[in-house]
This record gives sequence, structure tokens and C-alpha cells, in this order.
Amino acid sequence: MTRPDPEKDRKQQIINLTIAGIAGQVGCLTLIIVLVAVIGGIWLDARLETRPWFTLGLLVLSVPISLAVMFYVVRAATAKIKPVPPKAKKPALEEASLGDDT
Repeated sequence: MTRPDPEKDRKQQIINLTIAGIAGQVGCLTLIIVLVAVIGGIWLDARLETRPWFTLGLLVLSVPISLAVMFYVVRAATAKIKPVPPKAKKPALEEASLGDDT
């Protein structure tokens, strides 16, 4: 039974943590946007006596705003991820000895 490569495990762990971090940011931002829309709508409805209209309007408006913020955060986070250059493979012993037959 072969043991998994610890370097590959480490890279996968870093990728998983990065994805989890991005998902956490997006989830928190979405929650904040929706809560601000609801609280702002309730406040405006109370001030202008238009009971559900501002709350519903701002809640519906918060959906495309949260989608745009999600898209922006994910694009910004993925732009910061730099691919790891592949390591140069050492030539096999047979390949190195082929050039010596002259």
C-alpha cells in the first residue's frame, strides 16, 4: 500500500482552506446585505407609514446586489491565487546515457 504524497496533501489542504475562506466571506457579506435591506426597509416603512413596501422593495433589491458582491469577491480572491510552477523532472538514467553512444 502506497502512502499519499505529503506535498500533494498539503496543497489540497491549502486549496480547501482557501475555498472555505471565500465561501465564509461570501456568506457573511450576503447576510449583512440582506439584514441591512430588511432593517432599512422596516425603518423607512415606519417613518413614511408605507408598511410593507420599502421592506419588500429593498429585500428584492438586495438579491442582485448580493450576487454582484459575491461575484466581485470571488473574482478578487481567485485573482490573488497564484499557480505553483511544476517542479522540473530529473531525467531518467536511461535518457541521460543515450547521448553517450557516439
